[in-house]
Amino acid sequence: MTSDKKQLHPLLKLLLEMGPLVLFFIIYSKVDLRTAIVSFIPATVAALVAYYVLQRKVPVMPLVSGAIVVVFGGLTLFFDNDHFFKMKPTIVSAVFGVVLIYGYVSGRPLLKTVLDSAFNLDDAGWHKLTLRWAVYFFFMAALNEVVWRNFSESTWVSFKVFGLTALTVVFAMAQTPLLMRYEVKKDETKTG
Repeated sequence: MTSDKKQLHPLLKLLLEMGPLVLFFIIYSKVDLRTAIVSFIPATVAALVAYYVLQRKVPVMPLVSGAIVVVFGGLTLFFDNDHFFKMKPTIVSAVFGVVLIYGYVSGRPLLKTVLDSAFNLDDAGWHKLTLRWAVYFFFMAALNEVVWRNFSESTWVSFKVFGLTALTVVFAMAQTPLLMRYEVKKDETKTG
């Protein structure tokens, strides 16, 4: 069954996920925030369309994040107020945190739905991983609020492009012991 799923090459996936953000940063560093947002919106939409063309589906996280880029980027441009765009990472993180907490509390770890093809964990592992990521997303929402409200625009842009990405990679790597502890090996049976 899994052979029916078309897997993207990791470099192509990275390009689709990070390309619009890199473009945003380059244009911001050469021009200004407004021009960077004007380029970021269509680049994000193009990445989502490319995902769909290549896989006939769009992953949940890029889809939600992309929709919020379009909405909050559009509000920023329409009202000529950068607060909307600076709040976008806060809202994306908070939405993911709320969704994961809902799944955790309801006994349906939604992270399993998103990452099931990447990891094979037992139920306890999925619950713990879901709770950790939910807390992480709430932390990131709060951290974004602190940075954009208390530091310069250029500091916030660097934090958004590099800081959020680096923190997420470090946090994900820190989950390796949990993933190893709760991994269900292919040859294990459910009776154990």
